Amino acid sequence: MVKEKIAEEIAGGKAVLGIEFGSTRIKAVLINSEHEPVAGGAFDWENSLVDGIWTYSLEEIHNGISTAFAELKKDVWEKYGVKLTKLAAMGISAMMHGYLAFDAKDNLLVPFRTWRNTITGEASKALTELFDYPIPERWSIAHLYQAVLNNESHVKDISYFTTLAGYVHKMLTGRKVLGTGDASGMFPIDDKTGTYNAKMTAQFNALVADRNFSWKLENILPEVLPAGKEAGTLTKEGAAWLDKDGTLEAGCVFAPPEGDAGTGMCATNSVSPRTGNVSAGTSIFSMVVLEKPLTKTYLGLIDVVTTPDGKPVAMVHGNNCTGEYDKWIKMIGEAAELLGAEFSKGELYDKLLGSAMKADKDCGGCVAYNYISGETITGFNSGRPLFVRTENANLKLSNFMRAQLNAALSPLRIGMDILFDEKVPLERLTGHGGYFKTEGVGLSLMSAAMHTPVSVMSTAGEGGPWGMALLASFVISGNGETLPQWLEKKVFASAKVSTVNPEPSDVEGFNKFLENYKKGLAAERGAVDSLN
Repeated sequence: MVKEKIAEEIAGGKAVLGIEFGSTRIKAVLINSEHEPVAGGAFDWENSLVDGIWTYSLEEIHNGISTAFAELKKDVWEKYGVKLTKLAAMGISAMMHGYLAFDAKDNLLVPFRTWRNTITGEASKALTELFDYPIPERWSIAHLYQAVLNNESHVKDISYFTTLAGYVHKMLTGRKVLGTGDASGMFPIDDKTGTYNAKMTAQFNALVADRNFSWKLENILPEVLPAGKEAGTLTKEGAAWLDKDGTLEAGCVFAPPEGDAGTGMCATNSVSPRTGNVSAGTSIFSMVVLEKPLTKTYLGLIDVVTTPDGKPVAMVHGNNCTGEYDKWIKMIGEAAELLGAEFSKGELYDKLLGSAMKADKDCGGCVAYNYISGETITGFNSGRPLFVRTENANLKLSNFMRAQLNAALSPLRIGMDILFDEKVPLERLTGHGGYFKTEGVGLSLMSAAMHTPVSVMSTAGEGGPWGMALLASFVISGNGETLPQWLEKKVFASAKVSTVNPEPSDVEGFNKFLENYKKGLAAERGAVDSLN
């Protein structure tokens, strides 16, 4: 679409906005009527470890979204010479799971407990056994029940609890709702009714009946809405909360708030059975849309969630991905600057990550563990980043970098092996996120690790917020089509796709690395137990 037409749509209030709260960045993406990203804004942030809890404050959440929106408005003005004052539709997405609990006066009862916390092992195990359904430690219901088991005083005062996307959506619209995908990471969804599993809800209420709480579980969970359903409109209070300038008009339609898994599925056109995607950034997870249920429960290895339109999905989630090699790259860059080198951040990443393609296929005896936090798949409640090597390892920069990149994929591969063993049909695996940003690196290594062809789309860099903008557009332009139909016809019909097939030597090299990685987990255990 030409620049003048884009400016006309923005000025006329026809553009659609998606905002996603990622682990390290809040990003806003504006799209036009042809679903093309036309402007963006962002805010970088980091979670804090406070009293043993990974958290973000409500003040950080508000400042982050308002700053990202301000940057978006600035970008619109600089590119098109028009002011962004009204929208056709909008949607909020965020990191899934976690725990935000409020009382009847909307006071936050305890600091936000994010997905990254691995403090609910007792509750996770008990609920999995009760429901005969995997309830991972990250899930909101595990956080709630762990608080019950801990006899935390705030539990009796809960009026409602929700996810980060659900909280922000309520601030903007006043409605306590969630999209189906995000809701499926709070509590199991019945794919026949499209809402929380009634049998499991009753089981939970019976489990805590002796506590004599004033609430029932079904009354404190957000309402569940499928993709395409209107989830409220922007209120005057919500507009003022979002827009520092106070010029944004109220009234635009909202999509149901979604989790980052759901928006990733939309951004990669992976919402139909036999399709899957891998989101690789601060954390890493794969989503494979199922044709039929798995044969058994795999607690800590496979989660069962849903697409935004309610189809069952097998999710393999690793808590750690790019965070550790980001820190190494920053430190190596500092060393280069001391020697007088001048370079951009992009050049630094491309050179260092690119060196991995010249490494020994098995990393030459070098092994890395990127456990900034715990890693459930390998059985760690907390982590210590670690680099180890054999005494005769081929220690060089390329092997070091490839070991870091392979480490980011190893827990995912361990979980995906279960799906491979179950022979879950997978015709297409599409990647998105920062891991794939350096051309010729992430895509090749992911393909080797998954021993499966992996694709990326030209829009992969926009990722989740673009996927959320698509879901918002679907609300106002779906015209009765299913989400897969609409995405295929209206968004991805002419998408540019790059696909890499696994090289046998790379597959063999990764398998050798993974063998060393598994053996070396004992060293990681020793580091966790010994270094406090």
